[in-house]
Amino acid sequence: MAKKAADYEAEKQKLKEFLSGFTTQDDQGRKKFKYAEQLTAIAHREQVSITIDLDDVAEHDEELAQAIRENTRRYNNLMAEVIETLLPDYKERDVPARDALDVFIKHRHLMDARTVDGANPAAAQPVRNTFPPELMRRYEVYFKSQSNEKVIPIREVKASQIGKLVNVKGIVVRATEVKPMMQVATYTCDQCGAETYQPIVSTSFMPQINCPGEDCRVNRSGGRLTLQSRGSKFTKFQEIKVQEHSDAVPVGHIPRSITVYARGDQTRLCAPGDHVGINGIYLPIRKEGFQAMTSGLLSDTYLEAHRIAKLNKAEDDEVGEEEITQEELKQLAEQDFYNKLSSSIAPEIFGHEDVKKALLLLLVGGVDKNPAGMKIRGNINICLMGDPGVAKSQLLSYIDRLAPRSQYTTGRGSSGVGLTAAVMKDPLTG
Repeated sequence: MAKKAADYEAEKQKLKEFLSGFTTQDDQGRKKFKYAEQLTAIAHREQVSITIDLDDVAEHDEELAQAIRENTRRYNNLMAEVIETLLPDYKERDVPARDALDVFIKHRHLMDARTVDGANPAAAQPVRNTFPPELMRRYEVYFKSQSNEKVIPIREVKASQIGKLVNVKGIVVRATEVKPMMQVATYTCDQCGAETYQPIVSTSFMPQINCPGEDCRVNRSGGRLTLQSRGSKFTKFQEIKVQEHSDAVPVGHIPRSITVYARGDQTRLCAPGDHVGINGIYLPIRKEGFQAMTSGLLSDTYLEAHRIAKLNKAEDDEVGEEEITQEELKQLAEQDFYNKLSSSIAPEIFGHEDVKKALLLLLVGGVDKNPAGMKIRGNINICLMGDPGVAKSQLLSYIDRLAPRSQYTTGRGSSGVGLTAAVMKDPLTG
């Protein structure tokens, strides 16, 4: 065990050298400290998350990148500890408090300093009441997998990937509302006034009742703990359900899905119907208290999201956020741009100019109107009727591939109960 601890100390030193020494070159050929600049922004509270690209780590040290891929959960904690030790060196000015948690953290640092500087060593803070590192950190660490990393099908994500960084892609079938999730619970005792901290690592927890403070334990006063919401730490939380693509499902099987937990900056990045690629750590769900008793030997798993990127439906490339260029704006102002766009829809199908123009208007959508208090919807609906073999289904399938959010269905698939909706209570967020 001692050898293992020494190994991790050496790994932390490697991570420290990477963060402080990794450089890239800009357009002018000047060196740019990619992660050192981000650490400065985090120290000044201008940035709340840092994403470590494993391509950069592999360029610096291939063995370290391999170790991070194989044991991502451990290295996530190691990277957070390394950043915590480096932040004071990158802090160039005092940052004013922005919220209540900043005030609490500053006050706790002052209390800690007074305890250390005090002449009475017996008054030192008990080990169980020391501040958890999750409470004092105001940043999150994410890993981005290498560009040559293979995508694992959702049905192939199994026990051998536990704790590792995996890549999956699929379609989002459900995304809950973003709600605050407690990371560290803070309690105060009604007898001795001591603060007690409880880190929470799952979606549920058992609140503490009895005070573990030194005074209450020695005097047996039986102090009761009260949860302090303002002194606790919360983070944004969203549960996402991702289902594998229909073309990846073997014949005769039903599509598999995986639960994804998004926290902090990874929330609100996708909506139901989006095609996404997700990097994350595959982990089992820890259950405590009554839930652990009722679940028995069964254990659920989830994917802790480190990066969520929207994908293009047709080519599986990431959807860019680029704005329209000046050249494209000039093309939009041309006379026959409407005809150019309509003729580019399913170019392999000859003719049908009016049908293609109607489908183009369907993709763009109309404008809602409210004349004299009436509401007229701008949605466009189209019914294509024609002889067999005139490319009705081909045009429809092309529009399905072109639209960013669509569902292709048939009369047999949508009849009966196929398109009925049911409202159910979410077991996680209520």
